[in-house]
Formats: sequence, structure tokens, C-alpha cells
Amino acid sequence: MGQPDRSRPPATYDDLLKVPDHLVAEIVDGDLYASPRPAPRHAAASSGLGGALHGPFDKGRGGPGGWRILDEPELHRGRDVVVPDIAGWRRERLPALPEQAYFSVAPDWICEVVSPSTAALDRVKKLAVYARERVSHAWLVDPLARTLEMLRLENGRWTIVSTCSGADVVRAEPFEAIELDLTLLWEMP
Repeated sequence: MGQPDRSRPPATYDDLLKVPDHLVAEIVDGDLYASPRPAPRHAAASSGLGGALHGPFDKGRGGPGGWRILDEPELHRGRDVVVPDIAGWRRERLPALPEQAYFSVAPDWICEVVSPSTAALDRVKKLAVYARERVSHAWLVDPLARTLEMLRLENGRWTIVSTCSGADVVRAEPFEAIELDLTLLWEMP
């Protein structure tokens, strides 16, 4: 990933719009990133987690409600345009969905499902954007290693709250009101 090439002008939203639809395009720190659509294990982990959280938190079925949980929202934060795999907003901070095709309000929680091709971008550059924008919680899911890392923003820095794996059943902040069975995120051998 290295240092950004500052001999080029920063990427613009027009540059992002020129990326073919079969790629996920983001602008971070002035650089344009285009990643392939998620591989099957990545997609299964993201879908499983979104499904587990959506009912109890977004719709209030079997849980406390009070959240908006969305897959792959486009977030515009300053010059950065990032697309977390899943993001959540407390409803008091996002009472209505925006009319435009992106969100300008930073989420309260994000989840990145890391893959070998996106791990450095997700763990370094995008986490820095989320910290700068005061996203309170971040989860990093690695479907190949079958791990979930939960991070909390404290004094502008990410602190690892917990790491779990395999067939663990966990209560993970900010969604500790329910037990999360990690086998919903990946197939067990």
C-alpha cells in the first residue's frame, strides 16, 4: 500500500464514477481504490452478520431495536468516500434515510469483512477515516481465519475490546443485548 503518490491530483468523485460497476470503488486519503466484489466466503460472512443484527436491532424483533443496519452504504466524509461492508446508525442520529445515494452522517458502528486483497486498506486507511469521523465501534471479520475482532474508539484511538473465533457465541458491543453465534458467519469444518 505504501505512501500515496502526491505527484497526481487527488482522486475525485468523477474518477470514482468511471470505475466499472463490477468493482467497489472508494477514495481514501486522495487515492482511488477499486476492489473486486466480495468472494463467496466474504459475502457469506457479511450476509450472515447483517441478518443476525438486522432483525433484533433494525426492526426490533427479538431485541432492543433503535438502529439502522445497512449493507455496503456509501459514506462521504470530507474528501473520503468509503464503503464499509455493513454499517449501523443509532436511530436518534439518523432518524430518516437520506434522499441522496450516500450518507454524510458518520455511522456509530462499522464492520469490515477483510480479505487478503483488502486487509491493508480496511485495517489501516479506512480505520483511520472511521476514527477521525468518531465512529464509536468497528468490527473486523476475517472469514478465512474465522475471527471477529471488536474495536472501540477511545480518545481517538482504536482499542481491541475482544477477539473471538470459530464456533464462539458472544455478546459483542454495541450489540451485547443478544448472543451472536459466530457459526452464522462461516462454515465450520
